[in-house]
Amino acid sequence: MSEIIIPEHLTTRSLRVAIVGAGPAGIYAADLLNKSQPVSSGALSLKVDLFDELPTPFGLIRYGVSPDHPRIKGIITALHKVLNNDWIDFYGNVGLGRDITLEDLRARYDAVIISTGAQKDADLNIPGIDLEGSFGGADFVSWYDAHPDVDKHWDLSAKEVAVIGNGNVALDVARILSKHADQLLETEIPAHIYDLLNDSAVTDVHVFGRRGPAQVKFTPLELRELSHSKDVDIVLYPEDFEFDKASDELMKTNNQVKTMVSTLTNWLIEQEEREEAPSASRRLHLHFLQSPVEVLGEDGKVSGLKLERNELDGNGGARGTGEFIEYPLQAVYRAVGYFGSAVDGIEYDGAKGVLPNVEGRVLDASGTHVTGLYATGWIKRGPIGLIGHTKGDALETTTHLLEDLGNLAQPTNDEPIAALLEERGVQFSDWEGWMSLDVHEKELGAAAGTIETRFGDITRDRIKVVERDAMLEFSRAKKLAESL
Repeated sequence: MSEIIIPEHLTTRSLRVAIVGAGPAGIYAADLLNKSQPVSSGALSLKVDLFDELPTPFGLIRYGVSPDHPRIKGIITALHKVLNNDWIDFYGNVGLGRDITLEDLRARYDAVIISTGAQKDADLNIPGIDLEGSFGGADFVSWYDAHPDVDKHWDLSAKEVAVIGNGNVALDVARILSKHADQLLETEIPAHIYDLLNDSAVTDVHVFGRRGPAQVKFTPLELRELSHSKDVDIVLYPEDFEFDKASDELMKTNNQVKTMVSTLTNWLIEQEEREEAPSASRRLHLHFLQSPVEVLGEDGKVSGLKLERNELDGNGGARGTGEFIEYPLQAVYRAVGYFGSAVDGIEYDGAKGVLPNVEGRVLDASGTHVTGLYATGWIKRGPIGLIGHTKGDALETTTHLLEDLGNLAQPTNDEPIAALLEERGVQFSDWEGWMSLDVHEKELGAAAGTIETRFGDITRDRIKVVERDAMLEFSRAKKLAESL
């Protein structure tokens, strides 16, 4: 880090930072600013305002992580500790470009950090991808996570389903599709999600990856989660277990790859041993070395998937063999990655789905750093890496922000942002409101009590509120009471 020089005007008032996007990326950035040497030493005072278009904080942890991932959801505990401080304020249900403008923020803050993430599905440009019964994995995740802006209905009439992709999201989608809904009652899913999943017609879910078992992009945790689904058999295919020189090197040098290949190989051996045993009512098929070529259809609806058989090329990649396979299916889910959306008032790279930037410093159309404007998280680097990588990413951005203190333009408007939002009639939520909603969701779980299921009794701890208006009702109750 370069030497941080604190300008004179920041010795008499706080550094004001607006962060747009209240997911892990934005909260980590706030936390790192607060823990930075100038702030922790007392040389610099900090005030952060955190904005999100949703009434609740935590972003993809609340709306992009499967509800049956309690350990990953536990990250909320750490994020909660950051937000539960007087140097940071949360403004929910506030959209940039909808309720406030970039100019509003730049007039009131020394710096603005964009951390809006990547929420859309990346495209998969093959024939038939737009047929009825073809879905985006990210859209499905938003549905089962009860995102307030997603339709409550989802078509689960397909018996045989394909999931295209070999990352963590693909396995999440496959697991939720194949898992019996009763097991999900121990999570926070609301009634309409449970009811539709419970009535699902699915019997077989096929997951397709274009490379071999040593090149998968999911993690050992995600892989092991598959085996926790009851009454679901995992089905593997011996012909998919191909390894080349690059695969062998990966297994020798990467413990994560070694663990996953070992797990998959053991499952294959166990599968051969249980051939005579009674099968489960559902099956989750893991296919490798196959690339999608076309979604097949009849009468405008998905009827199958055509794939090309691949072989490893010796360098970690795969190439087509010219052999094609067709699977009869009634639904296809693409889970080939997320894609970022444009942010109002800021240059956007539509090819990569990111804000053009150099190590977090946002650039304008000419490639010049826009003074006081920064990015972090997936909108900065693209949807690559796990949640833990986001902290290192935020460190890079906040380091540059602190290095730039002497060049930041001073705010020209001292009007509190809350006053502007009230003036515009924006029904915003705050941190106290989130804590009220948090208590309410736990009360809903307690009221549901213990439920008898085919897998034993399950006690509900929490049930997520779905509608935006309902969330605001609890999130603003205290604020409204204090204003009367």
